[in-house]
Amino acid sequence: MEPPPPPPVTPERLFDSHRLPGEALLRVSLLLYAPVGLCLLLLRLFLGLHVFLVSCALPEGRPRRLVVRAMCAVLGLLVRQSHAGGQEEGQQRRRTRTTTRRRPPRVFIANHVTPFDHNALRLVASCSAPVLNGSSGFLCWSRGFLEVGGAENRTELLESLKAYSAQGDNPPLLLFPEETTTNGRVGLLRFSTWPFSIMDTVHPVALQVQRPFVAVSVADASWVTELLWTFFVPFTIYQVRWLPAVCRADEETREDFAHRVQELLAVELGMATTRLTAADKAEHLKRQRHRPSAFYALPAPPAPLVDGASQPPPRAVPVEDGPLLGMGQRVKEVLPHVPLAVIHKDLAQTNCVDATIANLLEGRVPFLPSEGEPEASSTLPSVSGAHPSTASSPATAAAKVFARSPEARHLSLQERKWALYDYARRKYTEKYGVAQREGSP
Repeated sequence: MEPPPPPPVTPERLFDSHRLPGEALLRVSLLLYAPVGLCLLLLRLFLGLHVFLVSCALPEGRPRRLVVRAMCAVLGLLVRQSHAGGQEEGQQRRRTRTTTRRRPPRVFIANHVTPFDHNALRLVASCSAPVLNGSSGFLCWSRGFLEVGGAENRTELLESLKAYSAQGDNPPLLLFPEETTTNGRVGLLRFSTWPFSIMDTVHPVALQVQRPFVAVSVADASWVTELLWTFFVPFTIYQVRWLPAVCRADEETREDFAHRVQELLAVELGMATTRLTAADKAEHLKRQRHRPSAFYALPAPPAPLVDGASQPPPRAVPVEDGPLLGMGQRVKEVLPHVPLAVIHKDLAQTNCVDATIANLLEGRVPFLPSEGEPEASSTLPSVSGAHPSTASSPATAAAKVFARSPEARHLSLQERKWALYDYARRKYTEKYGVAQREGSP
């Protein structure tokens, strides 16, 4: 019997949206550790300033990396490095080191997990990570980024990076083709091709990050928040594995070259390759931010009829979300016989007034009419003038007839919607005393 296929890699699996763990035991452990973590946070904030000053005072080189690495260990930032593969690749690694002595590596390609990946890699190797978001100044310099010209334009950025790499005295470039961080557990984002246009030989670097109690990174968290959590937890371990250099074939395109390096890193990390990009992460975060936060009670199913009476329909529950409440009132004006609880329930899923009205009219959302309110079939007026087709048949009669052709069903829906809109417009005019203009749609 073949094992079931692995579940598809979705943005929900690639990006963590919650910092705290879901297990009850881990939550209790984190609660007990919180006083110690707060003390460590305050102490490490004071020590972190000294680490920054020492890193600025010492010149670039191996002694500086050793000193700063030891001081970062006090801050809870531990970096370990190793070479990928087993003993069978020893000869290949020796050949790679021999080639590296003659031709130093100019481009490192790594997966992206936290906002401080470049700082961790700089503790074990001399490299520079360029700024890609167009920002510059003291803040970027203090975080260890390399400021290059043309960061706003991708073509100018490539020219600047090529000119930088052409100078042999400069440290190698450290690039993250994913262009954004992931949780580092499930898969890799699709690699951009522009980092592979700088040099034909790249050195992949597999990066894994571990920390106790809380998630390594959260999708919508800022680098300041990540820094505070790094100081709060006991330690954060960065495991760096150096892969052999990869050269682009003569007839290999940049896309194929990027995909081949992505597969090598995915196999080394035990993760999957995906076609998702940084734009998909931005869209995922946008959907999360606009997801309605209203809470409501689900309407209970109606009780069976006894002596011609049924259980009263559920009462509407107050909604906490202001925009959702406003949309619910708009739907209620058009469909006064629909309970608010049913309207809010469907609005939480559609977040659209027109879609909710269509769902209620088409019968996709079952409901019982509210007490004390007339049915739509008895209150809808006949429409004349601009929409004469709706005058002969009420909305309820049209709802009970299911046309066979899509065109007829669409026309029936439009007729019912126009009738309900005219009814709602007339109620609004009668309520607020606004004279309806002749010829209005």
